[in-house]
Amino acid sequence: MSTAPTTRTSRGVRVGCDIGGTFTDVVLAMPDGRLFVNKTSTTPEDLGKAIVQGLSALLDQSGVAPEEITEIVHGTTTASNTILQKVGAKTGVLTTTGFRDVLEIGRIRTPTMFDLSWSKPEPLATRRWRRGIDERMSATGDVVTPLNEAQLLAETRTLVDEGVTAIAIAFINSYINPAHERRAKQLIQQHFPQVLVSASFEVLPEIKEYERTSTTVVNAYILPAMRTYLARLRQDLETMGVRASLQVMASNGGMMGIASASEKPVFAVASGPAGGVTGAARIGSLAGDSNQII
Repeated sequence: MSTAPTTRTSRGVRVGCDIGGTFTDVVLAMPDGRLFVNKTSTTPEDLGKAIVQGLSALLDQSGVAPEEITEIVHGTTTASNTILQKVGAKTGVLTTTGFRDVLEIGRIRTPTMFDLSWSKPEPLATRRWRRGIDERMSATGDVVTPLNEAQLLAETRTLVDEGVTAIAIAFINSYINPAHERRAKQLIQQHFPQVLVSASFEVLPEIKEYERTSTTVVNAYILPAMRTYLARLRQDLETMGVRASLQVMASNGGMMGIASASEKPVFAVASGPAGGVTGAARIGSLAGDSNQII
């Protein structure tokens, strides 16, 4: 479906695509403002397949060649679905000795104070795969206890032998001095290259160990799924001749490059919903409506 007669263009063609549970929507925007829209059934067995099908149809309708597309923006629920369906990686956690149960303790809050039937959600990384490592940084970034590299490798070996494929590293006070985390990541990547590693100083270098640890664990949990999905989508697009920049909608309504989304997918957990909110807000703004319900 198009909103205007088709003509060929040579540059400035942008594409937006979003995968839903039932349908996948693809929109091709011409430099002159004309839009071509396609809605096709989502292909759960290969989510990128529906995007390729929809985009191919739009290219035929618009007369645009694949190489003329300059940018693709993609909204996806792959990250959130991986969490909700509990199909993420077997995730291990390496933290400072004595802080193994940070995920369990949390902030000792409940959604409702007087709900006696409330049950705390299980952490994405089970306790048997959370290991304490002898090391410690002070609150000012000074080394209190050197990193025990031998222990680190031994614990990682145990985790790998038990089937762990992704590891989150979250040492205390690493936000102020990430030296131990950086070294730990280097060692794991050197000795266990098959394991995907997320370090808290790269994912969320902020004070407060629970928030930093939990965010890093989520990142590690969804990292293999998102990296595989985005790599396959990129390959499928290149196969059909599309070399355009691929951007992923971030949870804050902005965009992430495919390289960033493949390293820090935790920031795209609300990718799909964020696109809807951002788009609706933009339409309301253009319509001069300041009282929008989204």
